[in-house]
Amino acid sequence: MKRNRPLSPHAKSLIVALAIRPTDWCYGYELMQKTDIQSGTLYPILMRLAEKGLLESRWMPPEQEGRPARHAYRLTDVGLKAAYEFDRAHTAASTFKEKLA
Repeated sequence: MKRNRPLSPHAKSLIVALAIRPTDWCYGYELMQKTDIQSGTLYPILMRLAEKGLLESRWMPPEQEGRPARHAYRLTDVGLKAAYEFDRAHTAASTFKEKLA
């Protein structure tokens, strides 16, 4: 059975990090550095986001001979739209907080 829960803050931060350069493929290690999410949390989130259609993944050939192929990730159009919605919601919340202050 598929779960249809809202995205976690970690998942949202991954989507936003990928949205900075949406057409570029990123490796998990790069995403760990950008988001400070540990690998034990990161990779299950990446798999869930791919299952939801927000990310696409593919095997990248090794950059050096003798090195293994690596998985790379980037946003789908649906994922990019979600990133824009998160940004818009965050901006609206920040503006609302400023008005209250």
